[in-house]
Amino acid sequence: MARAIGAPLDVILVRKLGRPGQPELAMGAIGEGGVRVLNVSVARRVDEREIAEVENRERAELDRRARRYRGDRSPVAIAGRTVIVVDDGLATGSTARAAIAVARARGAERVVLAVPVAPCDVVDTFAAIADAVVAVETPDDMWAIGSWYADFAQTSDADVVRLLERC
Repeated sequence: MARAIGAPLDVILVRKLGRPGQPELAMGAIGEGGVRVLNVSVARRVDEREIAEVENRERAELDRRARRYRGDRSPVAIAGRTVIVVDDGLATGSTARAAIAVARARGAERVVLAVPVAPCDVVDTFAAIADAVVAVETPDDMWAIGSWYADFAQTSDADVVRLLERC
């Protein structure tokens, strides 16, 4: 997408905070620069100590990925610019919220969220968070993002680094 519109490509690193015992259920997310968002309805029955343990583990992985993906290169400067945050799809939207918060903290003038699939109600929620939301599919009944993909395999670190070096 970056190449198609002639824009620089970078990553905004975020990590889902999976609920203890249900790691696929996001109780929140963290992002670069100390960003932390919590899904209060999911996290309210989780002890603060357990949240901290999950956050510490995910922060270590976030830091590892930052070193691996960027090396000694600084993030692309986005202050005063329009940023398009692309996500593979929205379920609870915790990681997208964290990415938008990181972009805003870095001074983005305008943040557009682009996703291939998200439930209508989640898209509506993001209308108040992002300056614009583009969702290709907005099903009423969505169980899992992966069900919308023929191949939902994780992207390897090597693939991410290669793509960042090409753009």
